[in-house]
Amino acid sequence: FFFFFFCNKLPVFKKKMGKEEATAAVVAQGDKVRQLKTENASAEEVQAAVAELNRLKQEYEKVTGEPYPNPNKGNSKKDKKKGKGGDAAAPAPAAPAPVPAADNKSKKDKGAANPTPVAAAQPAASAAPAAAAGDTLAAKIAEQGNKVREMKAAGQDVAAEVAVLKTLKANYKAATGQDYAPPGDSTKKDAKKDKPTDAPKKDDSAKSREQIKQERLAARAAGQKAKQQEEPVVHSEFFGRAPLLQSQARPGRAYWQIGDLQTTDVGAKVLLRARVHTTRPVSAKQSFIVLRQRQTTLQALAFASGHVTKDMVKFVAGLNKESIVDVEGTLTAPPEAVTSCTQQNLELSISSIFVVAAAEPVLPIQVEDCARPESDTLSVGQNERLNYRILDLRTPANQSIFKLQSGVCKLFREFLLSRGFMEIHSPKIISAASEGGANVFKVKYFDGEAFLAQSPQLYKQMAIASDFDRVFEIAPVFRAENSSTHRHLTEFVGLDFEMAFHEHYHEVLEVIGELFVSIFKGLQKEFAEDIAVVGKQFPKEPFKFLEPTLRLEWQEGIAMLRDAGVDIGDFADLDTTQEKLLGALVKQKYDTDFYILDKFPLCVRPFYTMPDPNNPAYSNSYDIMMRGEEILSGAQRIHDPEFLRTRATLHNINMEDMKAYLDCFKYGAPPHAGGGVGMERVVMLFLGLNNIRKTSLFPRDPFRITP
Repeated sequence: FFFFFFCNKLPVFKKKMGKEEATAAVVAQGDKVRQLKTENASAEEVQAAVAELNRLKQEYEKVTGEPYPNPNKGNSKKDKKKGKGGDAAAPAPAAPAPVPAADNKSKKDKGAANPTPVAAAQPAASAAPAAAAGDTLAAKIAEQGNKVREMKAAGQDVAAEVAVLKTLKANYKAATGQDYAPPGDSTKKDAKKDKPTDAPKKDDSAKSREQIKQERLAARAAGQKAKQQEEPVVHSEFFGRAPLLQSQARPGRAYWQIGDLQTTDVGAKVLLRARVHTTRPVSAKQSFIVLRQRQTTLQALAFASGHVTKDMVKFVAGLNKESIVDVEGTLTAPPEAVTSCTQQNLELSISSIFVVAAAEPVLPIQVEDCARPESDTLSVGQNERLNYRILDLRTPANQSIFKLQSGVCKLFREFLLSRGFMEIHSPKIISAASEGGANVFKVKYFDGEAFLAQSPQLYKQMAIASDFDRVFEIAPVFRAENSSTHRHLTEFVGLDFEMAFHEHYHEVLEVIGELFVSIFKGLQKEFAEDIAVVGKQFPKEPFKFLEPTLRLEWQEGIAMLRDAGVDIGDFADLDTTQEKLLGALVKQKYDTDFYILDKFPLCVRPFYTMPDPNNPAYSNSYDIMMRGEEILSGAQRIHDPEFLRTRATLHNINMEDMKAYLDCFKYGAPPHAGGGVGMERVVMLFLGLNNIRKTSLFPRDPFRITP
């Protein structure tokens, strides 16, 4: 039994045979390798067959005493002169390229890869099959090269695709015995030899941002055109374009949130609705896709197996960025952490995917470019961001900025409600300029004219006179200021409040200080992650404040500026530069970005401001400062009707236009004070951003009224 078993396990060459039998065995095994490759067999099967082919060639050499003939040698002109000697044999095709791994490593790590063909077989004697294999590989190399160039032009990560290209070239050399040379490459090489070595190099850095943008848009358009010219993908019950959702039914399916997924959910089947952040095709059998829900991302994989066909993989690879899809699949643990996603230890194996809302194939700006630091050459300029604000708002930083903005309003409202304030809503179409002056928008009001409210100031005071005692409002404010500075808008959201007090307006100042400290502490506690996200794109030192809030009087602030060399009068208002400098001096001396500047000169404040009883040249008014910029102006208001009329006359205000306002004080009004703050400015300065347009959802300034 053992003898019989042993003999049957011996290689065929252990039997006595001649050269022809040995050659036939090699040819047969070569045919088997080709057949496996044609049938898209697994890499393991092909490698095993190639290994057997190499072993048979070694046995051929033992039987004949000479190496198995190389078909490429017989094709040269020199060999043809010698004659047509040599025995026919089947060519040995190279094994298919290995599939690159998931996109879990950094670009640097990927770039270090230098793949080689898997078990590349020795070439065989027949020239025709070798030439055919070479032509097929050459076509694939050309196609892959075009893909790499398009991805480079689009600014995408090409490490994985370059690895595939290198593998194809290595397989080409194994199949043909020659290095791959693109058509016309020899001409280019000869031209390079003749080119003077001191010829000036092209300076790519000289390209303008607009040139780079146009080149990338052209590359994307070309890539999309090529994609559309490919054979159409046949959709199935597991992938394709979903019918237009018109609320036809409500099946009650459970949708998951990417941010809620845990490693304990591995193995669970989940349904997600998300945007297509990026796609990365690897081969005909697999493609990666990154899914995004607001700020959270998850890597998913479509792999051809079972009902997941190659057409489905192709469909996934061709999805347009920013399209909305419904994806079902099973959560798995990736072999390595997916550092490019927020969910680094989970991956979704796709079982079905349908497009709910498709995005345009070529986007005017890329979300990933909008998310770059402003120092990056490929970052998108501010005006272009605002032109396509819908796309710009999808970046992680912008998502966090407006979560923080919502948080400011929430914390503002919660604090004041806890202190007995009532929220009110005052009219924005008024009969006279609420702040006086020319910075007011006039509107046609039937047969007459009206104005857009510059602040809710007058109506807050009227509410106090109506015994509301403590009121606040969150509402739009309009200022017709023809200014394009980094901190001015023609429309912004005002956070206004007003309260009656018993003895001194500093009762109100204390509430203001406590209010802002409460907001700052709440932001740091509830939105720490969002603050960090914004800081990654727009780095800035963390905001500092004191508890209780620092309060400086005007004359002390002026003295600090004069000590720093600023020539400023006692009653001159601060300009932007002086505000900034004073903020820096306060930060240096008191280590705070937030303080109150009290007792402004009366001449620089509105007509309804109460003068200082100890020095009528000054007033019971104040500004609140953040990072050296004013965010709030407030004061004790004049509550005596005759005194108010006198002050209005000094400011050349038409008393008939102010009759309703003045009348409310004729019936008795308590002493009161308050202020108003620009919400966008608070968020901008807390985060240390350089422009208020970053914190306005759809900003309005003298040059922008759309979108």
